[in-house]
Amino acid sequence: MRENPDAAADIGHLAALFADGYAIVRGAADPATVAAIDADLSERYEATPFCEGGFYGERTKRFGRLLIRSPHMAGLVLDPAILAIAEAVLAPWCDRIQLNLAQAVEIHPGALPQLPHRDENMWQAEHGRIEYLVNTIWPLTPFTAENGATLIWPGSHGARALTDAGEGPAIVAEAAPGDAIIFLGSTLHGAGGNRSMAVRRGLIISYCLGWLKPYENQWLAYPPAIARSFSRPLSELVGYVQHRPNLGNFEGQCPSVLFGGYPEGPLAAIDALRPDQGEMLAGHVASQRREGGPLAP
Repeated sequence: MRENPDAAADIGHLAALFADGYAIVRGAADPATVAAIDADLSERYEATPFCEGGFYGERTKRFGRLLIRSPHMAGLVLDPAILAIAEAVLAPWCDRIQLNLAQAVEIHPGALPQLPHRDENMWQAEHGRIEYLVNTIWPLTPFTAENGATLIWPGSHGARALTDAGEGPAIVAEAAPGDAIIFLGSTLHGAGGNRSMAVRRGLIISYCLGWLKPYENQWLAYPPAIARSFSRPLSELVGYVQHRPNLGNFEGQCPSVLFGGYPEGPLAAIDALRPDQGEMLAGHVASQRREGGPLAP
């Protein structure tokens, strides 16, 4: 994570995110790159069956593991401006953020509007004070009111998430390929119904607190044999790094140790502490040694 994520974040869109629960960043990505991703995913879209169940949508297709499906996906996942915004929102509550989800969605004609919901409700935790998640939707086709563009309830986030069940009017997040629709995990939203004759395609890339269990099991989506080919920032974002102190370790070490294969012999557990914890521990160990205490527990 950046030492000062707020310094790098887009102040205007960050302010809108805090004030309204969402922001739309126009021209956030090169439309040609977005078109290339759409082409890379087309065969998978065709092969993927429709979802089952009213929430996912019986006229909707969804699939994940996008980092292995297009060489252009890493650029979107690691987009500096979007990451800076996500880190600025989430940094007060974690040591580092992680990738929560990278999912492709295709909403077909006849799809019903999705149940309005808040993505943070996947975690049974305190709501109304902590932000757990930042969502980004990247349109692959134009998002319009007719083809099921995402509906967002402005101001329904944060403490309002405890009382706002969507009484106010929603906005239709109309956007073009290259735009990015950002909203908080506490913001009420849902896909619109597709009343057009064409499919609506988009990507959902979301980031959450590094100590949460993510929506998409990243270690299964990208096992060590795959993740070892990722850049270090990307491999860390999908979980091949410890969330200090010591969370998510393998045999007491960073899980990236598995990039060299499973170790043949035992490993030594190595502290992975935040600076404040390391300072406190150093003081404790020094005082114990001065007092002649044991050097090991």
